[in-house]
Amino acid sequence: MNKLYEMVTRFPQTEVWNDSCSCKELQYAIDNGASGATTNPVIVGNVLKKELPEWEETIRDIISTHPAYTEDDVAWDVIKALGAKASRLLLPMFEESHGQKGRISFQTNAKFYRSKDKMVEQACELAATVPNSQIKAPTSQAGIEAFEELTYRGVSINATVSFTCAQAIAVAEAVERGLARREAEGLSTAEMHPVCTIMAGRTDDYLKAWVKQHDIMISAEALDMAGVAVVKNAYRLYKERGYRTKLLVAAFRNQ
Repeated sequence: MNKLYEMVTRFPQTEVWNDSCSCKELQYAIDNGASGATTNPVIVGNVLKKELPEWEETIRDIISTHPAYTEDDVAWDVIKALGAKASRLLLPMFEESHGQKGRISFQTNAKFYRSKDKMVEQACELAATVPNSQIKAPTSQAGIEAFEELTYRGVSINATVSFTCAQAIAVAEAVERGLARREAEGLSTAEMHPVCTIMAGRTDDYLKAWVKQHDIMISAEALDMAGVAVVKNAYRLYKERGYRTKLLVAAFRNQ
């Protein structure tokens, strides 16, 4: 039994998501206990570098069918196409769990990080691509506002580029406001599955660069555990306060 499969078997409240929308990689991950996947423009670019022959016809078809498309328009349709294909591998799990597993994340345009309205508009468009979608947006000030509105509209969010407890709490509070608004109108929240991603290793990266720049000596072990400490503290606060958002941990740098 491989270690990831052993983990999700022994600790069923813990999930593993595959950080790619490559169907080959995702199927391998599912076979070893994964229950989710993610896309973003960089991930899709990396998949295309490895699997371009499989997608050339799709890309040519998008270009020929939409002669007025810009390169950005083409790129977003390609992102949807790759995500939609990968989503089918997860759909049975999504349906069996009533929306609690088997989701694939689509990420809004990073350039929209200052505009709640642009993020919400694109997020709703991306969410409609497949039934088991999860929508990533940055945890900026506008992103926090977008998370509340999207949650109210029934979109399960994935708050990305989050590094601190303060961000994680802001995300959870925004989601709770959105859920409360839905519930006040008699709308269902039962199959929603909001998550907040803490990029633990990037906190480590930042602190290592900072102490080097300022010529400060500190335990290497402390720097390697900084992101873990953020995650543990955020998890404790989530449990104490009963938030319905789940924590997702990404950007690992060490064991």
